[in-house]
Amino acid sequence: MKRLIVIRHGKSTWELQVRDHDRVLTQRGIDDAHLIGEALKDLNVDPDQIWTSTAARALQTATLVSEYFNYSLSKLELKRELYTFSSDELIHVISNAEDAIETLVIFSHNNGITDLVNDLGSTRFDNVPTTGVVAIDFDSNSWSCLGKGITKFHLFPKLLK
Repeated sequence: MKRLIVIRHGKSTWELQVRDHDRVLTQRGIDDAHLIGEALKDLNVDPDQIWTSTAARALQTATLVSEYFNYSLSKLELKRELYTFSSDELIHVISNAEDAIETLVIFSHNNGITDLVNDLGSTRFDNVPTTGVVAIDFDSNSWSCLGKGITKFHLFPKLLK
């Protein structure tokens, strides 16, 4: 069995005059990342691998949330390919994961995140909000041949406040 945990980056600012890739989290984004990290810790999430987009807001979110796992930040993998807004591109990246990985956590961007969880999971979401989490289990031994999975849980910051 494979478990994919998809996390959208936290709320970021548009106030700074920087390119999209360099936008950073707002205080709300930081606070929500801690809230989600604590909730995932309470669920005993134990990732084998964590991948993040190289965008500043995704990397910040990944770093903050990962503090709540029994996971060395030195193992955090930055993947430029996760800086995408396409479900198809996300599926392509995920399908190349090593089969030894049972639980994979990825941090990426919308609309790709919402489309991905709707394409692969059993629960439909109109929108995965910033710092939203969706976990999907697959009855498969290989990331390269994922079919439709079962949505096991979702965590959205406003539902935890």
